[in-house]
Amino acid sequence: MDPAGKAVVKRIEIRTNPITRRSCRITYSRKDEKEAGTDTLPPPPPDALDSENCPFCRHHVLSRTPRLPANGFSQERLVLNESILFPNLFPYGSHSAVSIFGDRHYVEIGTARPSSYRDSFKNAVRYLQQVRGIDPAAVYTSITQNHLPSAGGSLVHPHLQINADREPGNHQRFLMHKSRQYYNDHRVLIFSDYLRHEKAAGSRYIGKSGGWEWLAAFAPEGFYELWAILPGVTSWAELDDGRLMHLATGIVNAQRFYRSLNRNGYNLGLLSVEVPESRLELRVVMVVRSNYAPWVRNDHTGFELMLGDMATFTPPEETAALARPFWNASTRLAISPHEETLMARRE
Repeated sequence: MDPAGKAVVKRIEIRTNPITRRSCRITYSRKDEKEAGTDTLPPPPPDALDSENCPFCRHHVLSRTPRLPANGFSQERLVLNESILFPNLFPYGSHSAVSIFGDRHYVEIGTARPSSYRDSFKNAVRYLQQVRGIDPAAVYTSITQNHLPSAGGSLVHPHLQINADREPGNHQRFLMHKSRQYYNDHRVLIFSDYLRHEKAAGSRYIGKSGGWEWLAAFAPEGFYELWAILPGVTSWAELDDGRLMHLATGIVNAQRFYRSLNRNGYNLGLLSVEVPESRLELRVVMVVRSNYAPWVRNDHTGFELMLGDMATFTPPEETAALARPFWNASTRLAISPHEETLMARRE
């Protein structure tokens, strides 16, 4: 009963991910709730112009970042165009590195150059290839990004985190066994089969960037969760320049979509198991996080932390419909005055 005494029905949908069997809750009524900080794109973080204290900016990077050991690595820091890769000062695993995109201290969401992402990913792949040479057993690899502190980023300067370990993460462990079991039972790769179903259904399919196929997750575990699947490819060793550029283009498309929602933070992840018998295809996952702005509500509540169920407000079919235009080359978003100021100062 509403406050006036009228009977109302609030629709809640519980979906189960067909791959992981994890459930999520779509709380349709909360979509109409006013969420602070999303009427417009929030202004840049307070330190967006503070390149003087940033260890990743070019005038500090060689003096304030760690070096790779000479044994096994071609350079003390891997340099590729504007991207520089070096060990993570605060490692998460046996082989942990950071790959920065260039000398732009702060890059507002949706305004990155795809070539900067291509080069940073290519640098990450070069690092993982060299790690394989010195530690062949470190087969559980990941490439991730935390954009802004609301997504867990400690520095606003754009960068990727790269990790290789002998021990799998929880998702790697599960997906490795699930993909192998599925192939043994059905003789097809699980993400390819999932993709065939989603393309036939159509309502959650978004589009392509080269060979990467983009869609909205059926049972999202984050807000506006997007997947990019590269069918039939199970190793980053198969990511040539073309595939990396197509991946970069799709990532920037996704950023532009998130920007249209006035969101400024997100997480990205690419996991792999680097063994010849791997049946786990490459899949990039991107999710929006709470905006990095004063007094904005966190996107994880007791449901996520205590029940393990994601509670999101927007059905994936609507997410896909909103995202599709950003895979059209004619769709463009204007650069904000904040970004224009930052670009002018860099020049």
